[in-house]
Amino acid sequence: MAEINQIDGIMVVTLSGELDNLEANKIRSTISSSIFTGKIRGIVWDLSRLGFMDSAGIGLILGRMRDLAPYNGETIILNPSATMEKIFSFSGLGPNIRRGSVDSVIGEIGGVLYEK
Repeated sequence: MAEINQIDGIMVVTLSGELDNLEANKIRSTISSSIFTGKIRGIVWDLSRLGFMDSAGIGLILGRMRDLAPYNGETIILNPSATMEKIFSFSGLGPNIRRGSVDSVIGEIGGVLYEK
């Protein structure tokens, strides 16, 4: 299940339960269409309540990073499980992983983006 909110141009995607191919496909179009408006400057993927994710979840996040690239958008993966963190690190996403609260990383994204 996904809860999607926007805070000052930053999309917060809170995932819970299980993220498989079917669920990833439902989320993908919603997020991409928001990105393509040009009003999204970053995405925070809050994974603190996510119990399971298959390769479709990694594809979902990587694909949205690609969608954000033309807008110089930032992606943060927040509080993944230890197993998910290993998978993200192997996928080259280690630098995008953070621990903490949504509020703390929203401030970080804002700071990084405003400096560009």
